Amino acid sequence: MGWYLSSRLVIFATLAALARMTHRSLQSLFSTWDSRWYLDIAQHGYATHIPHVGPHLLTVTRQTDLGFFPLLPVVIRIVHALTGLSFVASGIAATFLTGLSASLALWFMVKERLDGEAATRAVALMVFSPAAVVLSLVYSEGLTITFGALTLWALSRHRWHLAGGLAALASLSDPVSSAIIIVCVVAAYRASRYERDYQAWWAALIAPSGLVLFFSYLWVHAHTPFAWFDAQRAGWQSGPLGTGVFYSMFRFVTSGFSDVNSAVKSLSTLVVVMLAVEWWRRRRAIPADWTTQAAATVLFGALSPIVSLSPRLVLRGFALFAGSAELIPRRYFERVLMVSALVMVLLTMLSTTLAWTP
Repeated sequence: MGWYLSSRLVIFATLAALARMTHRSLQSLFSTWDSRWYLDIAQHGYATHIPHVGPHLLTVTRQTDLGFFPLLPVVIRIVHALTGLSFVASGIAATFLTGLSASLALWFMVKERLDGEAATRAVALMVFSPAAVVLSLVYSEGLTITFGALTLWALSRHRWHLAGGLAALASLSDPVSSAIIIVCVVAAYRASRYERDYQAWWAALIAPSGLVLFFSYLWVHAHTPFAWFDAQRAGWQSGPLGTGVFYSMFRFVTSGFSDVNSAVKSLSTLVVVMLAVEWWRRRRAIPADWTTQAAATVLFGALSPIVSLSPRLVLRGFALFAGSAELIPRRYFERVLMVSALVMVLLTMLSTTLAWTP
């Protein structure tokens, strides 16, 4: 909790200073970018169709809230109903609390397999990671990590029904969080093959229920179970699958740091590759379900035509921080943490402009 609160103090101080310099409200900085979509869903519900503008043959599609998952808006609406706060204030409060719960969940997940010291290092790396500003914006990462980490904790204890239910909730927070379903399937296969524990398949069977429920709702509400996919193609994920990483690298080589988004994604990719090499060398020291979660999340990013291996994607691959707490030599840990915190402050500053998209 201390590491989380100290990181939020750094984020708050940075955004408060920027708000003062740019004459913007602090509340607007905490509810920027994707925050407005989550807040709109919480207040008004989902749209029923993808809007189009322009005359026939020149018609273009617009971004719509159908491209976002429902768990965070539900939580915001509950906070609003319980406290009477405005939707924006409820969103900020909800993400602060879910960031705290994410830190606690990750700590318990790591402590279950390693020890308290390693768990604390993992939390420190996560809350001071380059994209950790999103834990204070009205974003879904807090929920993704909370329920994802608790899923891995439940799997380690062979509490299969609980793991499946937690995974179902995690998959309702963000599309990348559905990687946790793969973790449940792999864990069930390993438990049934090596331990003859066939009850493990309950986790794999229950885990997809959140996605099934959401897409069934979209089928009724928007008249197609593919509304989310259509909205993503229309507003965000245009382009061939698997090109995002290569496009970012190409832009970084040709444009350098003038294209901050591509530069950040490219450098993040290099860090992930270096970590993967060390991870493979010491794979026996890392729990298999951590490896599955990290690999599945990285795969989701690599397949996307736009997400790539961004710092925000790394944050959603929370097992990467758990593994890093074990892989990074202790004599280098403070230096790595300091560099990560400095990058976090820099990206927090850039997130208030159009330079970097969190």
